[in-house]
Amino acid sequence: MDSVFSFCFALLIAPLFPAVIQKVKAWFGGRQGPPLLINYYTLFKLVQKGSVYSTSTSFIFKIGPMISAAAALLLLLFFPFAGAEPLFSFQGDVIVLFYLIGLGRFFTILAALDTASPFEGMGTAREAFFSSLTEPTIFTILFLFFKVSGSLSFAGFFSGPTPVALVGEFGAVILLAAVALYTVMLTENSRVPVDDPATHLELTMIHEVMILDHSGPDLAMIEAGAWSKLLFYCSFIASIIWFPRFDNFLLNTILFYVVVTLIYVSIGVVESITARYRMNLVPKFILNSFALMFFVIILTIEFAQ
Repeated sequence: MDSVFSFCFALLIAPLFPAVIQKVKAWFGGRQGPPLLINYYTLFKLVQKGSVYSTSTSFIFKIGPMISAAAALLLLLFFPFAGAEPLFSFQGDVIVLFYLIGLGRFFTILAALDTASPFEGMGTAREAFFSSLTEPTIFTILFLFFKVSGSLSFAGFFSGPTPVALVGEFGAVILLAAVALYTVMLTENSRVPVDDPATHLELTMIHEVMILDHSGPDLAMIEAGAWSKLLFYCSFIASIIWFPRFDNFLLNTILFYVVVTLIYVSIGVVESITARYRMNLVPKFILNSFALMFFVIILTIEFAQ
């Protein structure tokens, strides 16, 4: 029952947190900002509209949003929110799920290329290149967590005999891994300083330019999938930070989402005080996380000896 509630609550609250980022950015700019429920209004408005399809597109353009949204939904099904057992879990699910993220991105890229738009082609090239740079960091992090917990599932990471947490023998290297994972989160979700979700200039957009031709329910699925993926990454980091857990499930849930909210607030702060990097500097920013994880793995192997 706790697992079903955790999944349903995460699915319901995923659109709320990005509005927290907008509120923080508005506060830094001396503005009131949009209401916290703005994304729910946006989804409701989009599903009431019809989708518009260009004559140059094929069925790929139509199935792209569905596959990307389904991949993000599967992430929430396998993640142990607030320490509760996920609805589904198996040994090695972390590898499958990160490849599912890649599958969702792949079909989003195909849908963008299917429009035959040069601007969207430019955005897909950047998206594919930057996301490929995060893969070494992601799998190095998974290798570290496997060394710590002895498991290759999200449930095993955080509920096994030696959970991945800042408190413990490997706390120092896990802290560095959390920093690297934060960098991956900003990259994978097209946030500043890699991309600016608030921009409307095609020459500088990455993710937003890829979905320019989507509308109605298709755009709603893309947005819902993006919000779910961002919640997954923030929950991943929060599960590393948040410790200990209590016997009260409601208290665990409240404390967990407090930490998640603070991570969203930190994203808003980063986007308020940091400018977007020039395109030639973005790969260096991403690869810094891999260099950090390479150093972490060396330390871990040295301590293990």
